[in-house]
Amino acid sequence: MDILLVDGYNIIGAWPELMALRDRDLPAARDRLVEKMAEYQAFSGYRVIVVFDAQYVQGTERKYKYHSVEVIFTKENETADQRIEKMAISLSNRKTQIHVATSDYTEQWAIFGQGALRKSARELMIEMESIEKGINKNVKTIQEKKPVTKIPISEELAEIFEKWRRGEK
Repeated sequence: MDILLVDGYNIIGAWPELMALRDRDLPAARDRLVEKMAEYQAFSGYRVIVVFDAQYVQGTERKYKYHSVEVIFTKENETADQRIEKMAISLSNRKTQIHVATSDYTEQWAIFGQGALRKSARELMIEMESIEKGINKNVKTIQEKKPVTKIPISEELAEIFEKWRRGEK
């Protein structure tokens, strides 16, 4: 199993689209990152966990799921880096490969020491762009595909059948 741990604010601060959104509306930038990671998770099959520092959100530690993506806000006085390092250790086993998405150089070296692989924010962005192109291509192919009938019928008759199917008269 592959697990991707994402340093949320590090990625938001590195992706131009999310940086621009962050400057206007930080919660919207967080939500957009989580939406993109949900697409990543669905396409790649990785388990995705996005970790945000508690410094921008008041209160105690918070966890929730959004479209199978786990979102964690660290507890007070705990950084996302610290939580990611702990998770990299606790989730690691022979059947699991941990990937950490961050451009924090110190964090990259810390996770290397625990056997995790790193993805820089730029690498993740390029991979995400490729995934989005793949998704768009798949959607376009599905939309262009017409159901094949065994009996050739005219467009007019096909429209009549379609109205019947929808319950229209």
